[in-house]
Amino acid sequence: MTNFEKKLYWKLTNEEHIIQDQWIDFRRNEYELPDGQTISPVYNYSKHSFSLVIATDKSGKFICVRQYRHGIDEITTEFPAGGIEYDPEHIGSSITKENIIASEDDAFEAAKRELREETGYTSDNWTHLLTIPANATISNSNVHIYCATDCTLSDSQELDATEFLNVVTLSETELLSAINGGDFKQALHVLAYYLFKDKIK
Repeated sequence: MTNFEKKLYWKLTNEEHIIQDQWIDFRRNEYELPDGQTISPVYNYSKHSFSLVIATDKSGKFICVRQYRHGIDEITTEFPAGGIEYDPEHIGSSITKENIIASEDDAFEAAKRELREETGYTSDNWTHLLTIPANATISNSNVHIYCATDCTLSDSQELDATEFLNVVTLSETELLSAINGGDFKQALHVLAYYLFKDKIK
């Protein structure tokens, strides 16, 4: 960090864990701003980093899922995705800022697992597109974005007890219609599509 950038940095002066369990570390923080002022409360959280898969079948259709999202109280269309599972010896009993950062190997295994379990599709053609903070304003969790092409339907779904979703395959025209005013409302999933267009197609 340069001296110029140090003049932008916020100094953490107090941190309170409001909720800290195996799902989330939700914190109320106090910071000293570059000019000496104090700002509080500032809320941050850490959750499991996750993998997101933009997948296409052998005909070029996009493999998507439809499921309920309680944040917007709607059923949405999106790409397969899911949290990265950690060894209990690594993560312990609670989420922390440090233990939610996954290796690319762990993220890739999660990507393959989520595609197979949510859709029944598998692929031998994988490309890592990008790893980036999922919401840098308030969280340090990462999204690992992968592409899987020439997917084949090789198994039935293996959903978790709390997962309820349907698989749909969309042409590119149908996907773009869903993105532009339809029900494809996950911002990181839209990013995945444009990364795919830039790096794969």
